[in-house]
Amino acid sequence: MKIGYLGTGSWGFCLATLLANKGNRVVSWTINTELARQLAETKIHPRFPDVKAPDSIIFTTVLEEALETSEMIVESVTTRGLRPVLMKIWELNLKPFPFVITSKGIEIETGMTLPDVAVEILGEEWKPFIGMVSGPSFAEEIIRGLPGSIVGTSFDPDVMRLICDVFTTDKLRIYPNSDIEGIALAGALKNIIAICCGMADALKMGKTATAGLMTRGLHEIRKLAVAKGCRPETFNGLAGMGDLCLTCSSPMSRNYRFGQLVAGGKTPDQAKKEIGMVVEGFYSCEAALRLSREFNVPMPITEGLYKILHGELDLGDAIPYLMQRTVKEEHL
Repeated sequence: MKIGYLGTGSWGFCLATLLANKGNRVVSWTINTELARQLAETKIHPRFPDVKAPDSIIFTTVLEEALETSEMIVESVTTRGLRPVLMKIWELNLKPFPFVITSKGIEIETGMTLPDVAVEILGEEWKPFIGMVSGPSFAEEIIRGLPGSIVGTSFDPDVMRLICDVFTTDKLRIYPNSDIEGIALAGALKNIIAICCGMADALKMGKTATAGLMTRGLHEIRKLAVAKGCRPETFNGLAGMGDLCLTCSSPMSRNYRFGQLVAGGKTPDQAKKEIGMVVEGFYSCEAALRLSREFNVPMPITEGLYKILHGELDLGDAIPYLMQRTVKEEHL
């Protein structure tokens, strides 16, 4: 099929390459004129100098070229960039067809998950066609053919199955899961915990501490998601525990690395600049805290991180802040 791919960051280039290698006709769109020129000429992304994309991929800065006659749209833009891109698609007045979200975040201003943002802008007639892929995956590994397992989801079961078929390869296994809201929340909220784990490791708190952070972090993520009507078992799977484990344990995660840098003395702005890519957990933290108050769900780890990042709590005071809370029975 012809696939219009929106976004040429690490993940966008990785998945566009994967889809083209399966024989799909991929037209990849970016607003970065220089990057589009470089990719068109060399098929090599600056973040993957040893990987060449198939010659069949077309790179363009013209959105209409990417979407014209496409049978599927896949996006890998930033959370903040998704709404403006969706508005441009809406202005083209296209008939609905499958739209796959791969970004992981929550819109700060509205607290909406990304599938809900897409439905709000494109319209209810697009809802059955909106889907996602998410789960534990580093672009650096997937693009080199290392094995992995993630999930595919949609509001519609037929579109969910289509997404799983389109993205599955002999090295990448896609499991269907119809809880699209739960998967969207899991992908966004695990980045918050990854920042905390990066901080803990930088401060040499030990693996016992990070195991506790991950477990209790997953607990507060699940509690918020259930309050919003998601299925709790989603968070025991690839999109929940799987993605959390990966993101919280490796400097390949930009959120984990951001936490390391802040714990090492960098300001949040300095850390974001050094990483050079969007740190979604920084923004999701604020959105999650608003949701926790809206749904009356305590999220002490998220709240503690927000206070650290915004100068309301010293990093050295964070452990007493968490450890001196009243202990309650562990309900899962």
